[in-house]
Amino acid sequence: MAIKKEMIKELNSKEEWKEAYPVMKQLRTHLDEKQFLQLVEEAVVKEGYKIAALYVEEKVVAVTGFMPMITLYNGRSIWVCDLITDTNNRSKGYGETLLNYVHNWSKENGYDNVSLSSGLQRVDAHRFYEKKMEYDKVSYVFFKKV
Repeated sequence: MAIKKEMIKELNSKEEWKEAYPVMKQLRTHLDEKQFLQLVEEAVVKEGYKIAALYVEEKVVAVTGFMPMITLYNGRSIWVCDLITDTNNRSKGYGETLLNYVHNWSKENGYDNVSLSSGLQRVDAHRFYEKKMEYDKVSYVFFKKV
């Protein structure tokens, strides 16, 4: 059995973000590459957004985007904005590995909580968050376009 070389890398440049785009596109289907790059750049500059990718044998197999937040509800916390594993690489533990990376980043940087939202249709993701990663379902997220 071959050993797969895994590496998590925080992505800090447009070239690195482009490497993550094909996997992120599977979650954020409404974004073309140009929109994706513009939004990531603005979020990094204005919101402290971080994007990290899990590479296996130098190929991106999973991506997460997260950002530090301070709110009265959660205090100092991390909001996981995006978490996706490539459809051809699901059920291999890559989502767990990346989410644990976020948990560790949170602890190392003085944030007490990690929160996320997940689309209502993503039943498998909900099972993963609740059963495997031991997240509690504590609220609904509401959205209104204005």
